[in-house]
Amino acid sequence: MAHQKPGEPRNLRTSVKGPLMFSAFWAVVAFFAVLIFASGGSARSPRFDLAFTAAGIAFIVTLVIAAMLSMSYKDNASHLGKGSGVNLSSAKKSSQGHGGHGTQGTQNKGTQRRPDAPGTAGTGESGPDGGAS
Repeated sequence: MAHQKPGEPRNLRTSVKGPLMFSAFWAVVAFFAVLIFASGGSARSPRFDLAFTAAGIAFIVTLVIAAMLSMSYKDNASHLGKGSGVNLSSAKKSSQGHGGHGTQGTQNKGTQRRPDAPGTAGTGESGPDGGAS
């Protein structure tokens, strides 16, 4: 609010009109809902006392919730939108990993085995059970 100049309209976040209209809308909805359903049918007279009470409660509760949400608003730090995180770039990525189809006929680097590892086929060495694999 320190950036506001006299005579200029407020922006949406600091304006009071939005939360008041939001609260008034729900108060009207609560008023008509209670007016219709609290009477218990068309043979009885409408309960305006309960309808006004429900409208007042709905107005106050939604206004308090909107005020708490607007007070808890905080801008993100400027470095968060710079693309410095993981996978924030829209550049073309390789197709390996995450279920993509890699190049056919080759193994991924993470799944290659050492030639001297036990159980490697074609080396003639014995596997973990003592026999040739």
